[in-house]
Amino acid sequence: MSKKKKVEERISEALNIEHEVVEGEVIDTEIVPAEPKKSIKDFHLERDYDDVRGNLKDIVEKGSVAIDGILAVASEGDSPRAYEVVSQLIKSVSEANKDLISLHKQIKDIKKDDSSSNQKAGSITNNSIFVGSTKALQDLVKNQRKQLEDLDNAK
Repeated sequence: MSKKKKVEERISEALNIEHEVVEGEVIDTEIVPAEPKKSIKDFHLERDYDDVRGNLKDIVEKGSVAIDGILAVASEGDSPRAYEVVSQLIKSVSEANKDLISLHKQIKDIKKDDSSSNQKAGSITNNSIFVGSTKALQDLVKNQRKQLEDLDNAK
């Protein structure tokens, strides 16, 4: 493999493009857009979101199966306690469903806060009246006072 070909392959890799070279000419070039790199915080947020979402969906699924089973037991035995258990399980599954929906809102709020904090950080305005050392400021004030006194005395 020639040195020129190796360089072309490295350039293709760096630019994330695929091409076929015939006698040093590019025949077909396809640009594949690179995914933006995610920060560690975004990576952990997405992974935690996926884990929590999976757990909540699993709880809802198992709870639904358990409700069916306990409801069958309750209808066969006509026990008030069995119906109480069914009622509590239905409430728990309902809360898990609400938690799943609120998870989406929480993630949306977190991402919104991150983007708004990035925008705020980019628009910081410092209104500096005097930039310098304390001694330089004192000298400036002293000179201004002296000029004002000279004007008052001249009147």
